[in-house]
Amino acid sequence: MSNKKVAILISGGGSNMVSLLESMTGDHPARPCLVLSNNADAGGLAKAAAAGVATAVVDHRPFKGDREAFEAELVKPIFEAGADIVCLAGFMRVLTAGFVSQFEGRMLNIHPSLLPKYKGLHTHARALEAGDAEHGCTVHEVTPRLDDGPVLGQARVPVLPGDTPDTLAARVLVQEHKLYPAVLRRFAAGDKTPVQLA
Repeated sequence: MSNKKVAILISGGGSNMVSLLESMTGDHPARPCLVLSNNADAGGLAKAAAAGVATAVVDHRPFKGDREAFEAELVKPIFEAGADIVCLAGFMRVLTAGFVSQFEGRMLNIHPSLLPKYKGLHTHARALEAGDAEHGCTVHEVTPRLDDGPVLGQARVPVLPGDTPDTLAARVLVQEHKLYPAVLRRFAAGDKTPVQLA
């Protein structure tokens, strides 16, 4: 059985991308085929290139808010790379239903909250404001509705006295780097049973 090909979309330093790349070795059922960014200055591009993974950039800015035109270009390197699975890893553009539908059932995203709680931004501050006892991250299938697809895995961290959004984010990020590779391995093997990490 041939390995699934994975394209990873990033906008910044790509720490989750690195954890995914490092996991796709040995008996893993997938291999990276592309790291794609909307930002030519994204630090993750150099990391991907250093790992021997093809990279591409489609800058959203020249499209001046025309999301369909931007996505028409964004999709080209993904198709050219022959990606079976698309992983969003800190990709900071909201994707339209037209784009998402092309990868229905094979696009994943990681979100820094225990979905369905705290869709969107500022999740750590919102968890603290709500007085939550625990917080965490979720990997889910991407659907046209923001942060709304079927949950494929969650990891939890306790909220500690004196936590700030930054300290909480740092602890959640450690779990993100464990959860996303675990979910991708299972998903690439055709198993959508949710992964649960304490």
